[in-house]
Amino acid sequence: MPDPAARFAHRPTGPRAGRRGGGREADADPAGAGLALVLKAAAFAAERHRRQRRKDLHATPYINHPLALASVLSVEAGVTDPEVLAAALLHDTLEDTETTASELREAFGERVAAIVDEVTDEPDIDDDLRRQRQVDRAGQLSLGARLVKLADNIANLRDVAERPPHAWGLARKRDYFDWTARVVAGLRGTHPVLESLFDQAQARRP
Repeated sequence: MPDPAARFAHRPTGPRAGRRGGGREADADPAGAGLALVLKAAAFAAERHRRQRRKDLHATPYINHPLALASVLSVEAGVTDPEVLAAALLHDTLEDTETTASELREAFGERVAAIVDEVTDEPDIDDDLRRQRQVDRAGQLSLGARLVKLADNIANLRDVAERPPHAWGLARKRDYFDWTARVVAGLRGTHPVLESLFDQAQARRP
């Protein structure tokens, strides 16, 4: 039986990648190749998160969250790097699904997999330690991971302000806002537009 993940296998793109079934070479189209990578990442994330829901009152489909990250980066902040956008779409696949790092490398290449790995929390650690490690490691992340982390915090703050987990009270919401501010303190100087968007979201602290 064919492997369902095989259709996501990473294939060369660009001027040296020949078209299937033809003798002509693909057009030198970096923008087209980048779009293909982003769309493939969106499809992969949608499949892996297909049974998951957010914790808000309406149980929003989980895929809305990585899509929001990609939108924050591309539409609002003007980030055009397709590998960063792909990593944003995939950022929770290692942590919240059965996806492995080797699968991401095979499907999307080394850099995308590395960015996703950087923003993935270590398994089997308690919540307080997980949160502190995010604060401690923020300034050590690669540029791509810093961009994804900023977008993640923006999207999460917006969700907590507009569609919070249904079990969260006021104290839990305020604590979350305060913690994200500590994480983002280590990311300052990365991208002025994203940092401004974060500050706007942070201003909605309940």
